[in-house]
Amino acid sequence: MLLSCDRTYGAGLGFNVTLPGSNWRGGELGMSVRTNGYQPVFIDAFAGCGGLSLGLLRSGWRGLFAIEKDAFAFSTLKANLIDPGARVRYDWPAWLEQQPWTIEALVETHGDKLSALRGQIDLLAGGPPCQGFSSAGRRRQGDPRNELVERYLEFVEIVLPRMVLIENVRGITYDFIDDNENVPPRNFAEELIARLGRHYHVYKDTVRCSEYGVPQQRPRFFLVGMLKTEMRKLPRRDDPFARLRSAKVRFLDQRGLRSRVTCRQAISDLELAHAGSGPCPDSKGYDALLTAQPRTAYQRVMRDGFHGAVPDTRLAKHRPHIIERFTNIIADCKAAGRLCVQLNREMRERYGIRKMATRVLDPEKAAPTITSMPDDLLHYSEPRTLTVRENARLQTFPDWFAFQGKYTTGGERRAREVPRFTQVANAVPPLIAEMWGEVLLKHLAAAARSNRLAA
Repeated sequence: MLLSCDRTYGAGLGFNVTLPGSNWRGGELGMSVRTNGYQPVFIDAFAGCGGLSLGLLRSGWRGLFAIEKDAFAFSTLKANLIDPGARVRYDWPAWLEQQPWTIEALVETHGDKLSALRGQIDLLAGGPPCQGFSSAGRRRQGDPRNELVERYLEFVEIVLPRMVLIENVRGITYDFIDDNENVPPRNFAEELIARLGRHYHVYKDTVRCSEYGVPQQRPRFFLVGMLKTEMRKLPRRDDPFARLRSAKVRFLDQRGLRSRVTCRQAISDLELAHAGSGPCPDSKGYDALLTAQPRTAYQRVMRDGFHGAVPDTRLAKHRPHIIERFTNIIADCKAAGRLCVQLNREMRERYGIRKMATRVLDPEKAAPTITSMPDDLLHYSEPRTLTVRENARLQTFPDWFAFQGKYTTGGERRAREVPRFTQVANAVPPLIAEMWGEVLLKHLAAAARSNRLAA
């Protein structure tokens, strides 16, 4: 499937976009995008479970296809955003198999089809997997996952989109020191900016998601590239990050949300004290949280008109001595005023905990950054770790969005499997992705107007 559009884009397209915002409560797309029959199109590279895709689709973008190599993550993406009956879904071309892909395999198998898309894609979104850059672990210059940056840049060269949107951890901006002292430090963010700068005006900044309606601190590096030949008439000062900041209040107000959401506001309807528990429908021998009525505006938005049993609520099987330990840790952290911060050395030694990352949520603050390890965060009032759904709530996934695959994995399998907890942790929060979608649509509209006036 090739897109029919004016290749000069701005001069003849007559681009007109109205942005009333999408209706998260009703689950229907509330945005109207009118471009004389043309709807801006995106591809999501390194799509994961689909957080970025979901936000872009809900903001009015047309999804062509997504690239994701992990079978579990792709199953989640497919079930929610590709299969018939999905609330919002990709168009997905007939020539592309609906299966996990790496960029290399996709280029090798369908290089001719991809080349035919050159100049016809409005946005290439996504971010190379961040584990090699993450400050949560040791940053390694030689980590093969870091080389996915190169694969991304090669894909940009093939399709030459009008815009690129990249998300990653802040660690991508740091210098990577090689074990070999003769090898100079490497900065992947600077490499991205330099390479993209050949064709694109590049903007970059760190966005703290907790300031944009996400109940999680989650500072993230974002990079936006605007193709110079398409955006040539836009003022260089027309910064998409300034647009994002100015759009925040209106965007959140339309959804009945505040810019800052606390853990309690996000997940209190999933507390055992309010919801209770029952047999887990997808894991024999486990219990799962039941669901109480929404208690806050945020919970109503996340419920999104969904009336069935909320998925992914399986509870961990904590032994009695673990429950006792968690009870004491929660009490000690509250008494010491150490919520949302790592346990100090004395506490770790007292409770026999080796991990430094363990924290207790503060009910009146946003959560720390969600990680792929289920035992990194303890509930603020109940002696247990969080469920996949509670993590998904803290990431702004609506309750109907169901995750596929294993819940957890371990050992060597962690390097090749992406279970549900990891899918959630690796995702771009859909709410901020939707905000970006609106901002970039406005940028395209402004560029089209400028080019049309200059023609």
